[in-house]
Amino acid sequence: MGQLDLERLWCMETAPDATLTRAGGLSRMAITADASGSAHYHLRLGEHSEPLNAWLGHDIALEFTGSIVCVNCQRPTRKSFGQGHCYGCFRRLARCDTCMMAPERCHYFQGTCREPEWGERHCFAPHVVYLSNASGAKVGITKPSQMPTRWLDQGAVQALPILSVASRRQSGLVEALFRSEISDRTHWQRMLKGEVADIDLPALRDDLMERLAPGLASLRAQFGEDAIHPHAEQRLARFDYPVLTWPERVKAFNLDRVPRVEGRLMGLKGQYLILDSGVLNLRKYTGYQVSVTLSARS
Repeated sequence: MGQLDLERLWCMETAPDATLTRAGGLSRMAITADASGSAHYHLRLGEHSEPLNAWLGHDIALEFTGSIVCVNCQRPTRKSFGQGHCYGCFRRLARCDTCMMAPERCHYFQGTCREPEWGERHCFAPHVVYLSNASGAKVGITKPSQMPTRWLDQGAVQALPILSVASRRQSGLVEALFRSEISDRTHWQRMLKGEVADIDLPALRDDLMERLAPGLASLRAQFGEDAIHPHAEQRLARFDYPVLTWPERVKAFNLDRVPRVEGRLMGLKGQYLILDSGVLNLRKYTGYQVSVTLSARS
């Protein structure tokens, strides 16, 4: 679907005709994709959830009150750690440990997991290794239940699940193997400029599987043949995002330095608001108490 067709589709949503103000603690935006792959966004502030696609082309002002509330214990904190946690929770919770970012460094079997029961529920569960394209080809891992949410959060325009893996640590070891041949990072500035060419992900999958066959065989020998196997539905997913105009120069706002952000909402991609005055990564400010005003243009 072309950009003009997408603009017509988004404009068919209920057009705003007033000014709306909401206040509360920021959470990452909720993103869903319809059958055609078009992304639909909801801004989440405390208990409020506001559809955002219809506000494209209209004015938005977001102001940080100076207060941050820990997303776990709900206590005020002067600084946010690990996307919305106070320092105590950041140091105590397994979900904030370094092995969340590098699963191959899981230390459960050393008896040092911060929350063994939490780890057993969340880490000793099947994961998926995938290829995606948000700013270029990359490898990643997620839980099956997080497809396609994980891809939409990253601003991917293409995604392809390739392997099913028995646990988070094992998926991290597979990802580390793939990382010897392909990046596991998204270049957010490139992603937000919309300069992302299509990649033949199935062909890339086949090439990587051939080149990394010895390493995968070694991991299967260690964990069992059934621990790592081809994903049952290797279907290429494509996504389009509600963007009227891509920024030529990506300027990121920092709410800790400039607590008020305002401009015309020109697009939504990944967890970013794209304004005519700059971009804002809402995930970065989880737990920040803010007031948001959306104003319809005549």
